[in-house]
Amino acid sequence: MASYGTIPTTATSGTSSDLEFVSRAKQRLKAGLATRVPWRLMFDFHSFNLPFNFHEAFSRIKNNLAYFRMNYAIILLIILLLSLLWHPISLIVLAAMLAVWLFLYFLRDEPLFFFGRLIDDRVVLAVLAVLTLAFLFLTNATLNILLSILIGAVLVLIHSAVRKTDDLFLDEEATAVFTVGSNAPGSSTSF
Repeated sequence: MASYGTIPTTATSGTSSDLEFVSRAKQRLKAGLATRVPWRLMFDFHSFNLPFNFHEAFSRIKNNLAYFRMNYAIILLIILLLSLLWHPISLIVLAAMLAVWLFLYFLRDEPLFFFGRLIDDRVVLAVLAVLTLAFLFLTNATLNILLSILIGAVLVLIHSAVRKTDDLFLDEEATAVFTVGSNAPGSSTSF
């Protein structure tokens, strides 16, 4: 006897696994976005002033790039998205790459291993940035992409240079990201 129009009862296990996947993805999204620095702290107007010299500006840029790394990546991706609004193929490519960004960078709660080796977040960030740009350049939106990257980089550098780092609590791993030579964490530097 045929059972047309009835809902099979054995498919509930597939539905529950789908709901479990969505629930896990939602938890990873919340946890991933929780690791970024709150926007309120990033744009605290009491923490902005011009640096006194080039050394202080360079030190601020290093510390702020390490501290606000995920926020800066989000800003650059939003600027890139806005610049591609009139290129539908580029938007499709960017949407696909944003899914890869979400999966491999923003929402990843476990370390990434490739051929048994631990991959650092900086390497993931650099590889995803290069792949995103390479795929977008294939869509013939080169001028829009270059202008959006230039605008984003200028905004990030301006923010990181004028944002004071006195109220930021960097751990040793985060400050070691951009540390060179004698400016190691814990070393005293006079301005």
